[in-house]
Amino acid sequence: MNKGKVDVLLGLQWGDEGKGKVVDVLTPKYDVVARFQGGPNAGHTLEFEGQKYVLRSIPSGIFQGGKINIIGNGVVLAPDLFMDEAKELEKSGHELKSRIHISKKAHLIMPTHRVLDRAYEAARGKGKVGTTGKGIGPTYTDKTSRNGLRVGDILDNFQEKYEAHKARHLDMLKALHFTDFDLEETEKHWMEGIEYLKQFKIVDSEHEINHLLREQKSILCEGAQGTMLDIDFGSYPFVTSSNTICAGACIGLGLGPNKIGNVYGIMKAYCTRVGSGPFPTELFDEDGKKLRDIGHEYGAVTGRERRCGWVDLVQLRYSIMVNGVTHLILMKSDVLDQFKVIKACVGYELKDGTQTKELPYDLEGVKPIYQELQGWHTDLTKMTNEEEFPQQFKDYIKFLEEFLETPIKIVSIGPDRNQTIVRN
Repeated sequence: MNKGKVDVLLGLQWGDEGKGKVVDVLTPKYDVVARFQGGPNAGHTLEFEGQKYVLRSIPSGIFQGGKINIIGNGVVLAPDLFMDEAKELEKSGHELKSRIHISKKAHLIMPTHRVLDRAYEAARGKGKVGTTGKGIGPTYTDKTSRNGLRVGDILDNFQEKYEAHKARHLDMLKALHFTDFDLEETEKHWMEGIEYLKQFKIVDSEHEINHLLREQKSILCEGAQGTMLDIDFGSYPFVTSSNTICAGACIGLGLGPNKIGNVYGIMKAYCTRVGSGPFPTELFDEDGKKLRDIGHEYGAVTGRERRCGWVDLVQLRYSIMVNGVTHLILMKSDVLDQFKVIKACVGYELKDGTQTKELPYDLEGVKPIYQELQGWHTDLTKMTNEEEFPQQFKDYIKFLEEFLETPIKIVSIGPDRNQTIVRN
């Protein structure tokens, strides 16, 4: 941890790497946790003390008493979903009102944004992106076309602003000939969410976060989704609508690049993907099914079955490069406990027959080149330190570190907070 700098935590694959658990494990060391992009399409699952929580919009530091949790300007916020999530947490005894600070510059997801999301996806036909339908894309589209509605707008003459934006959206839906929606109930609940938002601290988050840095507070910036879903560097067009990489923390919180300290990159010991898009190491055999079943690979928000495959080291090396990763965090190692042979993709064969170790512009039709490693066939979940790791697992970690040229700082061997080994 570097005083006067923020540390950044983000996913290195296609999302679902286990960021929520790691933030919760790391937050005791930090004074502030700040979310810098994404919306309620990203679910962070945390398990501790026999309870399971799924956070969508609320930063994962909320379970550590007394921490400030900032929802930054780069986030898109659905007031109704935020309210439902927050009330559920309050019911379980977590006090939120004083702990969550919301940026005035965060954009609001309107009910009509969700309808537009469905309308656009329907219009794509076979070229569907696989959106979660939460209105994320249309909200970011409005933001970049300078038509957005922001959290700060709720403090002044809001109804008039809202009606103008809604009318514009209804015209767009009319042009798309999309009529499959009823706004009445959703809108009522959404407006309740707006009133609920007003009970929180609505702040100029860029000033706040820089003041906190000057006061030598330690800050952890939390990303949603994963690097391969980044709007610029992901597997476009099958990506999200924001910058999920480390640079997104600067944009999504108002930080200078010189304020970035450690960058923690989270990776699974294998690989998963939700929705459409290329996935070079995807498995369609028994091994793929085994990974999904043992790893409980179903979306935290959508419940959708995740596509599963072997770890892709070409893709990971690319993610480490564009993020400037300083430390790796290896998740779900225990899911591989029952495999005699484990494979890792160490190169690609392209459509023209040439081979590469660099991520190409187009991943469609790319064939993985695998290296086989011996499995450890041991239950890792009860282990409490790395000395207990079987030799084959130690070899796997060493192989990953050498190929990725980055140290693995933390190893997760189960879903619970306690099943986390910090390596010396």
